Amino acid sequence: MDVRLLETARAWAAEDPDPATVRELTDLIAAVEGGHAAAEEALADRFSGMLQFGTAGLRGQLGAGPNRMNRAVVIRAAAGLVAHLRALRGSSVAPQDAALRGSSVAPQGPASEAPFVVIGRDARYGSADFATDTAAVVTAAGGRAALLPGPLPTPVLAFAIRHLGADAGVMVTASHNPPQDNGYKVYLGDGSQIVPPSDRQIADRIAEVGSLADVPRADSGWEVLGDEVLEAYLDAVAGVVAADSPRELSVLHTSLHGVGDGTLRAAFARAGFPEPATVGRQAEPDPDFPTVTFPNPEEDGALDLALEQARTAPFDVLVASDPDADRCAVAVPDAAAEGSWRLLRGDELGALIGAHLLARGVEDGRGMANSIVSSRLLAAMCRDAGIPHEETLTGFKWIARVPDLAYGYEEALGYCVAPEIVRDKDGVSAALLIAEMVASLKAEGRTLLDVLDDLDRRFGVHTTDAFSVRVSDLSDLDVLMQRLRQDPPSDLAGTAVASALDLAKGADGLPPTDGLRFLLTDGSRIIVRPSGTEPKLKAYLEVIEPVPRPDALTSARAVAAERLAAVRASTEALTAL
Repeated sequence: MDVRLLETARAWAAEDPDPATVRELTDLIAAVEGGHAAAEEALADRFSGMLQFGTAGLRGQLGAGPNRMNRAVVIRAAAGLVAHLRALRGSSVAPQDAALRGSSVAPQGPASEAPFVVIGRDARYGSADFATDTAAVVTAAGGRAALLPGPLPTPVLAFAIRHLGADAGVMVTASHNPPQDNGYKVYLGDGSQIVPPSDRQIADRIAEVGSLADVPRADSGWEVLGDEVLEAYLDAVAGVVAADSPRELSVLHTSLHGVGDGTLRAAFARAGFPEPATVGRQAEPDPDFPTVTFPNPEEDGALDLALEQARTAPFDVLVASDPDADRCAVAVPDAAAEGSWRLLRGDELGALIGAHLLARGVEDGRGMANSIVSSRLLAAMCRDAGIPHEETLTGFKWIARVPDLAYGYEEALGYCVAPEIVRDKDGVSAALLIAEMVASLKAEGRTLLDVLDDLDRRFGVHTTDAFSVRVSDLSDLDVLMQRLRQDPPSDLAGTAVASALDLAKGADGLPPTDGLRFLLTDGSRIIVRPSGTEPKLKAYLEVIEPVPRPDALTSARAVAAERLAAVRASTEALTAL
């Protein structure tokens, strides 16, 4: 029996403000004292370290102890954030990305004034308490805290930061993670997610927090906003579609038990589209996500219920939001087989949105961007159109910071179609733009699949795939990456590796990140990196196959599929544990 572990757990429980997690610890302590080895292992895991604050903020499994998401951890995080914001306001150093902050988002009042933080939340277990605790910490520190009026999509919070002129925003969400998780996403006043060095600076402030008794929390004094912010957001996103574009279409929407249904339907109404039909069993927020294994539209089976309903009526498009509605997935009827539907890959949808925006016209000086793990098709389209394009590290914390951005996306179903409204991915405004595309094409007797055919004929077949290697021990990720660095492959799928680039050293003007990129002599590309939010290694694959003649599209796609399958098999063998 680890006596020191028991003492540490008792001390934590004595400060824990949540009766539920106190009971959890008390029961575990009693079980350990009773000689239960499994209980001691479970307790040790909860105290194996502090849940780490990074560029994604906090995200982890709900439960008691410092290595879980709970009120005690969130209160410390809020205290660290407030201390960081105070330091920014009290120094001559401008907040993160000051050049991106317009006058409307600059902090008001003297430098000594405590900050203004706007706080949003989803409907997961613990989200309401975590949001209130954050407001209590900010208020007790003399700052202004404003809570959004209930569970709302992450893009509404990202919009509210600049709309209200806040110094920072907090969104309590675990996005598309499993039901047992929650998270704490931080934005600074430019409306973008934090990037280094802000993440480290906030983490350092959190580490300085000692006893929770040293963190004042107010009993009241924060604001609960009305619907005015949501109304302003809806007015803004309704403007992403042209006033004179067609509106005739039939949409089916699923929110996967998240918070997006009401906001998306209101946005469609505000923009003049018919009200989408909903997948009723998934429309209301439910933190258990009972009809899906993973509430992530990328996961196999997540959209089975929606696709089943789609086959029952002549819908033009199926739109799926992830639980916090910052991502958007799309499926369309497939003429290849009666009643069949095709789910578009994130890269396909990214290219389609890019093509639509290019056809509408991009303002001089503005450009487009995507992450390095996304397809190279958008870059080819931008070169052809003569507009700037930039590749960034993975995540909208980087994509949204591209100067003069008109549109940015990443393959994981994230689309920023109006950076002037939301400087982050936004599944609601993306859904509106998709509706405009589908309705406009329908009026011409065409579909999104026809546009994909056009793009492939013009720029070559860009075929992508991705897979993950899940690990039970995070140290396995280090082992895998170290092995690949020490012994990189000389060929993959029978094709020589032309270059092997360690992204940890920085490359092509990108900040260093943990990842490797392999380019083959035939133009194929493989990128492997550890996930930033889950215990898994991710691999991203792309092959490009030219289409020599318009009538050679089918054969070019078949060749591309064969090449991609071979690259995947070789990469799976390379990354096997």
